[in-house]
Amino acid sequence: MKPVLCYIGLGSNLGNPTANLHSAIAQLSGVEGIELRGVSRFYVSKPMGPQDQPDYVNAVVGIQTRLAAHDLLQILFTVERAHGRVRDASQRWGARTLDLDLLLYGDAVIATADLHVPHPGICERSFVLLPLADLAPHQVFPDGRKLQDCLAALACDDLQTLG
Repeated sequence: MKPVLCYIGLGSNLGNPTANLHSAIAQLSGVEGIELRGVSRFYVSKPMGPQDQPDYVNAVVGIQTRLAAHDLLQILFTVERAHGRVRDASQRWGARTLDLDLLLYGDAVIATADLHVPHPGICERSFVLLPLADLAPHQVFPDGRKLQDCLAALACDDLQTLG
């Protein structure tokens, strides 16, 4: 299998979110078959869903991998669990120590029971698009939409860069 350029969204709002993201990035970069290609700036955003939780710290990493998409997804779950994440289907958009989402897997479109790529809602989330634009400002999604067009359609004044 030839290498695939992928983008992973990271988010955290429990414990020390910035440290959680740095730790997750370090753990991902240490996985056999994953080569870290870039890390966006960190952004602070209001939570989606219930507002009675702390703000999130979000980022995107670019990686190159020969791993199959579902194998990569399992690694993301492993890294989340290592950071205390417990996936609970009844707690959608709740607070979490770490959330890792496979945003893009090359130009693949994947729709299975446990994985949807590109990530659903990617073009409606400023906390995904702004960090992704740090790494791939000219990204064109598999459906032909341009990242810059999606950004232009959003009010991105709800984010602050960290540091």
